[in-house]
Amino acid sequence: MIISTTPTIEGKSIKEYKGVVFGETINGIYFMKDFTASLTNITGGRVQEYENELIDARANAMTEMINRAKALGANAIVGVTVDLETINASMIMVQATGTAVIVE
Repeated sequence: MIISTTPTIEGKSIKEYKGVVFGETINGIYFMKDFTASLTNITGGRVQEYENELIDARANAMTEMINRAKALGANAIVGVTVDLETINASMIMVQATGTAVIVE
């Protein structure tokens, strides 16, 4: 599966548009991670607990989007964007969006 943030793929020709595909995930931060992150916030530095949750959420959203594109028979996704929203202090939502296509 070829993934691109651009509307085209260099050296490839889009033969068919299959439609817009989405992948979304909502991750919660459990109490201990939130507590540990709060301590880091006081002392300064990177908050690894939140970074890891974001990495996992982004990977899950991308995987879901790719699986939906494959189900449509696509072999590439163009125009990919990834958005992040906070739902509340301990929940994040990540959505990946793109257009599933067949390229040659």
